[in-house]
Amino acid sequence: MPTTLVTGGAGFIGSHLVRALLARGEAVRVIDNFDALAHPGGAGAVPPGTDLVTGDLRDAATVERALEGVDRVFHLGGVVGNGESLINVRRAVDSNALGTATLLEAVLARREHIRRFVVASSMVVYGEGAYECEVDGAIAPRGRPLEQLRRREWEPRCPCCDRTLRAIGVHEDQPLRPTSVYGSTKRAQEELALVLGAAYGLEVVALRYLNVYGPGQALANPYTGVAAIFAARFLRERRPLIFEDGGQLRDLIHVSDVVRATLAAMDASADACGRAFNVATGRRVTILELAVALGRALDSPLEPEVTGEFRAGDIRHCFADTAAARAVLGFEARRSLEDGLPELAEWVSRQTVDEGGDEAIGALRERGLVG
Repeated sequence: MPTTLVTGGAGFIGSHLVRALLARGEAVRVIDNFDALAHPGGAGAVPPGTDLVTGDLRDAATVERALEGVDRVFHLGGVVGNGESLINVRRAVDSNALGTATLLEAVLARREHIRRFVVASSMVVYGEGAYECEVDGAIAPRGRPLEQLRRREWEPRCPCCDRTLRAIGVHEDQPLRPTSVYGSTKRAQEELALVLGAAYGLEVVALRYLNVYGPGQALANPYTGVAAIFAARFLRERRPLIFEDGGQLRDLIHVSDVVRATLAAMDASADACGRAFNVATGRRVTILELAVALGRALDSPLEPEVTGEFRAGDIRHCFADTAAARAVLGFEARRSLEDGLPELAEWVSRQTVDEGGDEAIGALRERGLVG
């Protein structure tokens, strides 16, 4: 039986995807290096019935072994975190860009046998989300100037008339202008796959995940998703720290919906190939609203702390236009925050974790990356 390879298959999204593939009766192989940030306890378990290759995507021999007998690849492997990438630049670039290049070289050598390659990208490739000006129309800002942030003026402004911009759903043809090293590496992963796929005739689909949440997140990783960071703070009886004024808009999507979209990308018609798709709900929530709702779901008496500080690499608003995924992949998110947060809270309440948020912010502050 042909085998499906999932890189990063022991991670948060990867492990959910592996379980879904096994439930469909597929033969699944996982390659994972059990990075310490994502797996603080060391190498963890993968679902029973999975063929595990423990190793790094940057190692060509390990990748060759992992691809034996494989007919399709889900590429979810790599390191995460905007803040982490600004501190450990080479680690982020090496793991994400070089790891993807090494994998792709081996996949292309087997392109007669590998049907499709689905690569997990991210909203961070956009940098700031999409905006419009009441006078000048649609605007794709390059980011907020440091001088503006120091004045505690948080909203992006029109580069033409200096009016405050209104956030709108970001669509896939928006220019990619990442504001962090992590964002640059995710853009590299996505573009390497799409460019090489077009050149060699390999079917490639890229998925730009928005803010993914759900049970199984790496709570000990202070650079992971915002819901996990807040949950870990509450779990350790610490107030979640919120930068700026808490009005940042985000689009949170449950991991079960992300798995559905990822499977849909592998199964979609050829119309999906050579393209990138937003994987999101299209709905928005402020960071402060999210923290308050999560605290309530966890029955915590603590209130979030709005620091009024800013962090380098952060964006103001990003939520997605989901029309393309709906039309081409047949995907539409099903889980709402009202439905998904209680499930996350119930899982979090059963976890024990060493939360390192204060230390992570301290490291950024030492380098002048928090102001």
